[in-house]
Order: sequence, then C-alpha cells, then structure tokens
Amino acid sequence: MPPMPVVDEAQIDFETIELLFFAYRDFVSDPDAILAKIGMGRAHHRVVYFVCRQPGMMVTDLLDTLQITKQSLARVLKQLIESGYIRQMAGAKDRRQRRLYPTLAGRELALALSEPQSRRIARAMEDFTPEMRTAVKEFLRRMRGRDENLEPIENELE
Repeated sequence: MPPMPVVDEAQIDFETIELLFFAYRDFVSDPDAILAKIGMGRAHHRVVYFVCRQPGMMVTDLLDTLQITKQSLARVLKQLIESGYIRQMAGAKDRRQRRLYPTLAGRELALALSEPQSRRIARAMEDFTPEMRTAVKEFLRRMRGRDENLEPIENELE
C-alpha cells in the first residue's frame, strides 16, 4: 500500500462529510428506484440528464462533462440508444462528429428522474430566503472540482 499522508483528525469536518454522504444517498434514491424498474442505473441517469440538458452535444463533450473514459461510456450509451432513449447522429458540417439527442422517451425519462430530486430540493429550501438559496448554490459551486494535489484517477461511469 502507498504511504498515507499524516492527517490531523481534529481538522476534519466529519459532521459535514456525513451530511453530504447521506444527502447524496437520499438524493439519488428516488431516481435509482425508477431506473431499477427498467434495468438501468446511475450511469444511465447521468448520460440521459446531460444529453437532455444539452441536446446535440458531442460525445467528446459528454466525456468531458462526466470526466470519464470513452470505454466506460460506450456500454451505457449503447444501451440507451438501443432502448430508444438517445439518438446519435453525425454532425451536419463534420460527419465524424457524433452528436447526441434525447428521444421523446429519453426526455420523459430525464424529467421523471429529475422531478423527485427537484421536489426534494424544494422541500429542503422551502423556508429559505433568496440569500440562503444563493448561499447553498454558491457552496455547491465551490465544492466542484478535484484537488489538483491528488494523483489523477481513471474515472469510470458507475
């Protein structure tokens, strides 16, 4: 095993870490239940979500957005295309480009998966002032991004 850095346990915010773990677990639980009924998982959710949010996005853009390898996307994307949720088309100007579009079924699936998550967010912030809502969104924006001091990892979709 590689050597681990020395860490001062008193500096770790365990309470917030646990709240984030549990919030994420519950945030994805509703879509997970819907996806399980159709034999799909979180990887499918992420692909359908971003293709619906950005119809016509190129496969390379999706890889960048999800920060995954082409290999890990291939199986999930193939299943979504074969199931009729996503269409893949060549670019109008550059036929080598692969552009992704949701089908009507794909759009309906994305909405069905997002609706319970949106309800959960609305319930959690129902008594928040506009300033509090802005603070929550800013916190989440600041949470994005990987620590540049860490070694790169090979990201998989699931």
